Amino acid sequence: MIHEILAVGPLQCNCSVFGDEESREAIVIDPGDDIEKIQEILDRHQLTVKAIAITHAHIDHIGGAAKLKQRTGAPVYMNESDLFLRDQLAMQAGWIGVETPDAPEIDVSLKEGDTISLRDAAFLTLHTPGHTPGSISLHLPSENKLIAGDTLFRDSIGRTDLPGGNTRQILASIKGKLLTLDDSVVVIPGHGPATTIGRERERNQFLRGL
Repeated sequence: MIHEILAVGPLQCNCSVFGDEESREAIVIDPGDDIEKIQEILDRHQLTVKAIAITHAHIDHIGGAAKLKQRTGAPVYMNESDLFLRDQLAMQAGWIGVETPDAPEIDVSLKEGDTISLRDAAFLTLHTPGHTPGSISLHLPSENKLIAGDTLFRDSIGRTDLPGGNTRQILASIKGKLLTLDDSVVVIPGHGPATTIGRERERNQFLRGL
């Protein structure tokens, strides 16, 4: 399985490009910006985008989705509880001083237990609200990886002081959905370096007592 991670946009969101080496199909997760750089990766591996998945509708994760969809024709997957944030991209752009991107149409609403398939590999949707109401994490058991969005970071958790954030919810999501995974699972957070479930269970001060 091809997996490249690039930090995109002014907030350096971790965008993941997964590609199947036989079918040459790809899934792009959180194309927040820098679509040309994403396209370079796709071209280098001769990949065709099958799906665009959004972990939550903050501008740094969703900002380039409409442009990538227009370029590739791939459907956009997102939990519908974040549609209100998708509709507030102008306000979000004002927060960080960037131009307002086009808001993508959401073709498929991802719910708990839904999967996105990439040939024989399946990305399992975990609904992990708290950072936003519609935040999801995507677990790829075949690669022992978790794309956590802004729910869980190395040594931290997602902020909950933005619209729709809820501290009790995010801790419940982490406890009930993420800490149930094996300690060896590699976590790709929405920003910053990768970690593992075991490391965060042991060292993350926000998770003490969970």
